[in-house]
Amino acid sequence: MTEVAGVRETVRVAAEVVDACFALALVEYPLEACGLLAEPVGDHRVTRMYPCRNTEASARIYTVDPRDHLRAEIDAEERGLEIRGVVHSHTHTEAYPSPTDVAAAPDPGWHYWIVTLKREAPEIRGFRIVDGVISETFLEQVQPFWP
Repeated sequence: MTEVAGVRETVRVAAEVVDACFALALVEYPLEACGLLAEPVGDHRVTRMYPCRNTEASARIYTVDPRDHLRAEIDAEERGLEIRGVVHSHTHTEAYPSPTDVAAAPDPGWHYWIVTLKREAPEIRGFRIVDGVISETFLEQVQPFWP
């Protein structure tokens, strides 16, 4: 979960999930976008991203709409998935957790992904946040690996 001797955790993610994260960030610009990440129960492959409304309607902070969170939880459960992380965008800063992001990190087991729109093309980075300590994860984009 955390960096050990310079080795980062690898998170396998379907390329279309990353594409969906980029698309959401671009559609919501100039506001921060947010969504929830799901993986199969007992597995560590992110297979779905649920777009959510940012109730803050802000270019600097986000809050996942609780109704969207509930809908995502229900849909994920019906599909044999569980919500295991959140993605949001930084519209003008690097893809690195801000102090606000760290303070709001609810679960040390969650993935925290950030899309930056600072440059011409969107970029994404993944992190774990445990007791305020940020560890970057390696997002291994793969073509579909599920039926």
